[in-house]
Amino acid sequence: MESLINKMSENRAIALGVSGASGMIYAVRSIKFLLQNNYNVELVASKSAIMVWQSENLGNIPANPRQQEQFWREQCQENGGKLRCHQWSDIGANIASGSFRTLGMVVIPCSMSTVAKIAQGLSSDLLERAADVHLKEGRKLIIVPRETPFSLIHLRNLTALAEAGARIVPAIPAWYHQPLTIEDLVDFVIVRVFDQLDIDLDIIKRWEGRVVGAKGEDEHE
Repeated sequence: MESLINKMSENRAIALGVSGASGMIYAVRSIKFLLQNNYNVELVASKSAIMVWQSENLGNIPANPRQQEQFWREQCQENGGKLRCHQWSDIGANIASGSFRTLGMVVIPCSMSTVAKIAQGLSSDLLERAADVHLKEGRKLIIVPRETPFSLIHLRNLTALAEAGARIVPAIPAWYHQPLTIEDLVDFVIVRVFDQLDIDLDIIKRWEGRVVGAKGEDEHE
């Protein structure tokens, strides 16, 4: 029975990679909504992510996994769900093996350095290894690049990942849901990201088509 429970829990697991790109709020909001929806989050923040967090938030991400778990929970203000943090150098972690099953992996935000390493099959840390595992196992890998403009090298690396089976979801918000806050803009991206894993977070108003008047004209015209 315990083995069955563990398997059921594992089937709710999502690997979440946080790399050293600007936009750490995307990671925080992702953690928040996954935990709220009772998913098991297996999180690894790269060494560069720790440095970027210091630059954007004037604080430190703890290296100790237990302390880091509490840190992320404080950032997203969520005590529910299951969150397990891994050190970026721990290539012996569960998500480093294809035998550990997940619903997929999201790298958010994803730096161009991380894009390049994953595209070339390099595994210099746990985040890159976990991404490589998802590609080789044919599981869903969602890359959320946060860079502009893209150079030709960036585009070629992103194309290589797409050809290998990854889904590329740039951090590009929309305005048709009438955002009022920065969080509204961020949440639009979050929803589109997890749509790729067939997870409906239901936190924004989705597009339902233009409103048409009685005479067949758009009401705003």
